[in-house]
Amino acid sequence: MANVELSAAEMELMCNASIILTKNTIVEKVYLLLGNLLQHFQQNEICKNITTKIQSASPKISRGENYEGLPWVMLDYPRSFTLDDIFAVRTFFWWGNFFSITLQLKGIYKIECKNSNFDFLKDDWYLCCNEDQWQHHFREDNYKPLSAFTDNEIEQLSFIKLAKKIPLNKWDEAEIFLKNAFDELMMLISTPQSMK
Repeated sequence: MANVELSAAEMELMCNASIILTKNTIVEKVYLLLGNLLQHFQQNEICKNITTKIQSASPKISRGENYEGLPWVMLDYPRSFTLDDIFAVRTFFWWGNFFSITLQLKGIYKIECKNSNFDFLKDDWYLCCNEDQWQHHFREDNYKPLSAFTDNEIEQLSFIKLAKKIPLNKWDEAEIFLKNAFDELMMLISTPQSMK
């Protein structure tokens, strides 16, 4: 039977309880930040209309320990998930990486968004180019700049997943960034194509 050994670095980490306790404190603060965002989201007038229209489920904050090996926390609101139709705004915290916010549309919600003015969004928005709509990383096989897509290419996608991110080292700016991004998404949904 093989002897299981730890490196010196692994031994040091294993014996240091403060690392996990600090991680837990950070995750609690992420929950608080997402709670603040939720209050803002719920007060947005466009969002109020959308949640009534789509019969949005209650807000949901969930967490896990293993998205590509790292902890994560996310807020889904507004949200409506069925097998064929999806409308969701997802705010995602990924340990060691970033905060992101995404608008995910599939089925009837994608069709309704067909007349939205994507030119309204600034250059720092990305559009999912992956067939797997449940990936959150920003590598080139998952997201490309929105500006790289033509209107026709957007129309051909089986779902729409717009996203924007901010690195974790900009923690102090993250709440405002995410609030502003949410407001932009709400404006996108309410802006007709004719305003181009």
